[in-house]
Amino acid sequence: MWSSLNEWFWQDRFWLPPNNTWAVLEDRDGLVFAHPRDLLAALPLALALVVMRFTFERFVGLPLSRLLGVRDQARKPVKPNATLEKYFLTKGWKPKEPQMALLAAQCGLTLQQTQRWFRRRRNQDRPCLTKKFCEASWRFSFYACAFFGGLSILYHESWLWMPEMCWDNYPLQPLKPALYYWYLLELSFYISLLMTLPFDVRRKDFKEQVAHHFVTIILISFSYSSNLLRIGSLVLLLHDASDYLLEAGKMFNYTPWRKVCDTLFIVFSLVFFYTRLVLFPTRILYTTYYDSIAQWDTFFGYYFCNTLLMALQLLHVFWSCLILRMIYSFVKKGRMEKDVRSDVEESDSSDGEVAQEHLLLKNGAAHRPGVAPADGPRSRLVGRVANGHTATT
Repeated sequence: MWSSLNEWFWQDRFWLPPNNTWAVLEDRDGLVFAHPRDLLAALPLALALVVMRFTFERFVGLPLSRLLGVRDQARKPVKPNATLEKYFLTKGWKPKEPQMALLAAQCGLTLQQTQRWFRRRRNQDRPCLTKKFCEASWRFSFYACAFFGGLSILYHESWLWMPEMCWDNYPLQPLKPALYYWYLLELSFYISLLMTLPFDVRRKDFKEQVAHHFVTIILISFSYSSNLLRIGSLVLLLHDASDYLLEAGKMFNYTPWRKVCDTLFIVFSLVFFYTRLVLFPTRILYTTYYDSIAQWDTFFGYYFCNTLLMALQLLHVFWSCLILRMIYSFVKKGRMEKDVRSDVEESDSSDGEVAQEHLLLKNGAAHRPGVAPADGPRSRLVGRVANGHTATT
């Protein structure tokens, strides 16, 4: 059964243009071609990159964060409370106010004390700035090396300046060693990103990031197996061009160096919009849709590859909207506030709570710690429960 499935999966008509077979891509006369089995080397290399990453963050990222003045915000400890902890772990981080009031009644706390407990508990699980900085510094280091390394490899290649040359004599295009190693390193890196997702800072665009990594891994694997390395290398280079600027901006966003962060954000935005919304659709998508079939008919790989490239373009549009929101905030406030994808650490007291406590103190109605006022939210809730007006949960 496995042999039959393997034979069906590797049919020529799925991977190569019509009238071409795998036999034409066999190494001969000193010419070396791309073979799908070469990609197996990406798995151990991905594991090596994971080890390198944690080593880099520990011995390079952490000292660099201290050098640049990254300071983690002091967090007040959470008082142990079994009832609230159980709810936090099983039902959610942010209970609604009616449920919050019921929990306050069960624990003998005021509504404000219960809200404060949940704020502190949420902050306890949020990653500190140092961890965010170390992650960004690793990604910056890789993307910068990948971009400038890839640029040096492709600089003298005709297809970098004329994308239509990607299809010259395709698929009989010999594999160059430097291009192979760069391609393999990029694939290994994206595999390593998927492997470390459970340990990374979780952002609001987590699902889009996972989708992006999967699409990228499939595209790299498919393009290598189909000997589409030329167009694949352009896609990789175009993405790396703005990625290292993004990570550099995030690094300085966690430091007191605000002007550097603002400058990097402006440069990143310009490069991102130009590479992802101008060059990618007009040069990459155009040549894959039209120039690629100038010499041969369409086949499965044509539709498959273009579908994934269009999925990447939709993600580009999604992230462009997020960047535009950040630009609007930047213009309005005059400086970068935060990454809109990040989960922001909450203050110990909400604005409403501070105002209410100030009013109580002003009127002389402040109560002793741990004792709820007679007309407070806990007493009112207990009255509603006793009268049958509050549903049990």
